[in-house]
Amino acid sequence: MLQRLPHIKHLDTGNFFLIAGPCAIEGETMAFDIAQRVKTHCEDLKIPFIFKGSYRKANRSRLDSFTGIGDEKALKILQKIGRELEVPVTTDVHSVAEVALAAAHVDVLQIPAFLCRQTDLLVAAARTGKVVNIKKGQFLSAEAMQFARHKVVDSGNPTVLLTERGTTFGYQDLVVDFRGIPVMQAMGSPVVLDCTHSLQQPNQASGVTGGRPALISTIARAGIAVGVDGLFIETHPQPSLAQSDGANMLALEHLPGLLEELIKIRQATNKTK
Repeated sequence: MLQRLPHIKHLDTGNFFLIAGPCAIEGETMAFDIAQRVKTHCEDLKIPFIFKGSYRKANRSRLDSFTGIGDEKALKILQKIGRELEVPVTTDVHSVAEVALAAAHVDVLQIPAFLCRQTDLLVAAARTGKVVNIKKGQFLSAEAMQFARHKVVDSGNPTVLLTERGTTFGYQDLVVDFRGIPVMQAMGSPVVLDCTHSLQQPNQASGVTGGRPALISTIARAGIAVGVDGLFIETHPQPSLAQSDGANMLALEHLPGLLEELIKIRQATNKTK
């Protein structure tokens, strides 16, 4: 299934692939440090790696929340990481006007979950020819993602990823229905499990999203056992100091051990793609 993404080099190794990086680009030194360390871990384990960082955070609970260091500055950092470290890079886009700007700097365009039904945005992303990663809305069933996928494919771009990131459960929690992974795989696109956003606790009284990072490994292990194609994990050297989504990010020091464990589960369940 992964061979359907020809723009992403070395993705089809028979292993799951990893999309990882900080929630937001906070600066060049920090971004390069994370990218290099994750790349090294992934190379050691032969896990294909896509570096992720948001160049701008548009969906914030409060007006005073961190949104970014500047669009052009952050995008140029992403492009530089991709070029110098020779890894594909991805970022999210929030409007049609952003698509061309972001596409000039990254390999994969990510459609945020809240925007997965926005037809104009999906079509614009499709027409760039970049890989389009559509996150499943917290308000949608897995079955409903066929329509979002068709908007991209029918616009002439078959290189689509679908990402599970939890479903709204109550007012301040999310739950992952792992049945949705094979449902979306049957649509013909690789499926990614977002192990960190699935553990968000949104709409807190403080206006700052909470999370349950202690369960990241639980979500990841379950996803690999089910046979997901890729994992999405936001990571940071010091999550408590991160300027965005620190409450549900994985501490970077814990990533190598988790990846080693996940490799063993993949091998034991014989879920290679």
